[in-house]
Formats: sequence, C-alpha cells, structure tokens
Amino acid sequence: MRKVFQAELQTIGEDLAEMTSLVADAFERAWESFTTADTELAQEVIAADARIDFKQNQLDERAIDVLALQGPVASDLRMIVGSLRMSASLERMGDLARHLAQLTRLRFPDPVVPASVLPTFSEMARLDLTIARDLGELLETRDLAVARRIIESNNQIDELHASIFRIVATPEWNETAPTTADTTLTSRYLERFGDHGVSVARKITYLVTGEWEPGLNLDLPID
Repeated sequence: MRKVFQAELQTIGEDLAEMTSLVADAFERAWESFTTADTELAQEVIAADARIDFKQNQLDERAIDVLALQGPVASDLRMIVGSLRMSASLERMGDLARHLAQLTRLRFPDPVVPASVLPTFSEMARLDLTIARDLGELLETRDLAVARRIIESNNQIDELHASIFRIVATPEWNETAPTTADTTLTSRYLERFGDHGVSVARKITYLVTGEWEPGLNLDLPID
C-alpha cells in the first residue's frame, strides 16, 4: 500500500511539473502573438488553455483521492495540500496568458498597446517568462536560491507595473480610452502572472522548510 501511495505522490509532482511547462510555453506564445499581432497563434494559445485546465482538474482529483484514501500526515500532507494550491495558481497563470492572446485577437489588425510603452511591457514579459521557467527548476531541485530569484524578478515587474500607471497619468498621455484600458489591462495581466509565480514559489518553500518564509509572504487570492 505504501508503494501505491508513493507512486501517487510522484504522479502529483509530475503533474505539477507538466502544468508549469505548459504555462511557460503558453505565456511565451501569447507574448509572441501580442507583439506580432498574430491572431492564428493567439487562437492556438486560447484553445490550448483547455489542456492546462484539464491538467489542474486531473491533479486536484488525484490529490483529493489520496487525501481521502491514504490519510497522509506531516510532510506528505503538506505536499498534497500545497499541490492543490499550486495547481490553482498555475491554472490562473495559464488564464493570464490566454487573456493576452484574447487582447491580440480583439484588436487585430492594430497593436494592442502604443509603441511608446512596448519596451516596458517587453521587459515585464521577459521577467514573467523567467519566473515561469524558474518555477520548473524550483519544482525539480527545491533549491531555495531559485525561489529568491523568482522574488527578485517579481519585484522588478512590480516596479515596471507602477511605471506604466505613472505614464498613463501624465498630461502627455493622449491615447484613446480603449487604448488606455488595454494598456492598463496588459500591465495588470503581466503583473499578476508574476505574483502567482511567487505564490507557487512560496508553497514550494513551505514544502522544503515546513515554515512560511517572511521573504515569501505573498499569499494571493486566485483572481
């Protein structure tokens, strides 16, 4: 029976790793579609989000079955409950990638945001993709130095996010209301993607240490 239990735990871990990879790929493709106004690629990202949702449901059902049938305690219990919460954050990251693709499709053939703010968004996107890739490494290695790297990347995203709102608030900003809305939404999506990455990193840190790390104290609502 213990062998079955360990096999189930391993499968849950593999499911998390697969979700992380799917999310990173979705974000990378969504951003490419965003910057190139490639609606065909955007549609692929939108359609592929169903696979991330399916993986979340599959993982959650497996985790709940293990909780009900195996009665895990201590570190095993932390791992299963943490996995349920991580899968929710990863699923939300997939949704945020889908939102970027939907903006691309909505505004085609025009770009979603003005050229003046695109460099800032491109840097935010680069950091988001770094976070997504680092999450895969963190899941595999449980190296808390990677978790700290994720925090630092997210801090930089937060600064860039704030700069976008300062730009929009200046008298020099003369874009239309729809463009302003798209600009603020894009910034919000990119900022929240990083925040959910931090939430996953925080859960993994807890699995490693059994304690909440003050530097990772960013428990987030699933919005």
